[in-house]
Amino acid sequence: MKQGVYSILKARFLVNEDATKNWRFILFLILLAIIMIANTHSYEQKVLRIAELNEEVKELRSRFVDRRSQLMKLRMESTISKKMETRGIYPSQVPPQKITVNKKEEKGFFARLWQ
Repeated sequence: MKQGVYSILKARFLVNEDATKNWRFILFLILLAIIMIANTHSYEQKVLRIAELNEEVKELRSRFVDRRSQLMKLRMESTISKKMETRGIYPSQVPPQKITVNKKEEKGFFARLWQ
């Protein structure tokens, strides 16, 4: 047992006669470690990008709500009346009246031609 631990600590497995097998395995582990580090780095970049985009969405949503409230204020009749008074246009004092049109049943153009 002591010899096994000492040989590992002294790295004798790297210089033995079947060391090429060990070196291949070590290189494979190093390659896996590099791939894992690259994958973690890519994941962290994506998480940061998602956080940035969420902040941008919040900002754009608040700007949208602000613009919508400004539009609602501009569409109010009182606001329009004030803006038109500066141009000399005032609201009518006479209330609007509803106009109704009674239609007579008329024959179509082709029906009149065939009579």
